[in-house]
Amino acid sequence: MKPSAFKKPVIQVAGIQDIQECQMLVDLGVRWLGFPLRLAVHREDLTAEEAACLIASLPRFVTPVLITYEHRWHEIHDLGRFLGVHAVQLHGNASRREVRRLKEVWPTLWVIKSVIVMPGARAEDCLQSIEPLLPHVDALITDTQDPETGACGATGKTHDWNVSRWIVERCGKPVILAGGLTVENVAEAIRTVRPAGVDAHTGLEDASGRKDAKKVAAFLRKAQAAFANLWSASRPAHPSYSSPR
Repeated sequence: MKPSAFKKPVIQVAGIQDIQECQMLVDLGVRWLGFPLRLAVHREDLTAEEAACLIASLPRFVTPVLITYEHRWHEIHDLGRFLGVHAVQLHGNASRREVRRLKEVWPTLWVIKSVIVMPGARAEDCLQSIEPLLPHVDALITDTQDPETGACGATGKTHDWNVSRWIVERCGKPVILAGGLTVENVAEAIRTVRPAGVDAHTGLEDASGRKDAKKVAAFLRKAQAAFANLWSASRPAHPSYSSPR
């Protein structure tokens, strides 16, 4: 789908560690913040209670996103309600039945389903793996698997962007691109994939694992400029999806 699937391009930063880091990102202009919880591989940056407190302090123009490997609809629902999020990014193996039920119970929740791109993967196979879920999700996020750790996200590794571009052109849903995005490659990634948004995590961190303000600011500038060029070149009308808050 063309990038106009969103009213504005999504530029998400994930992995918030504390209120100071959260405030820094908001002050720099980040409007989508990802909070990873109930993870299969990585250590959580925050407890659910800490994340809920941070989310409660956010201005209304910021969209908090629960990022989780949880696959049971009632667990996702209860955690999301507790946190006060308006969007959830599912990295686990949630079935069609579970995702459908989640949307039935919480129809205003934006559900973003991950499409994991393994090394050497065919685009057709990646999309086919989540095709039954497409009627029940609002957007997709393509991300990278690390075969050494089994992690599917926050790997710091890029994948074959041609796979993501193929999915963008054929899936009929807005697609956010993730996986190893940095200040140095985000503009090229946007030009190549033509996504509705981008997501960055480890590529914006310093040696201590905290978000680097200079990297974040530069990432935002380059991503915004690349999206502006992309959107100006593709003006035809397409379905518009408003932000979840």
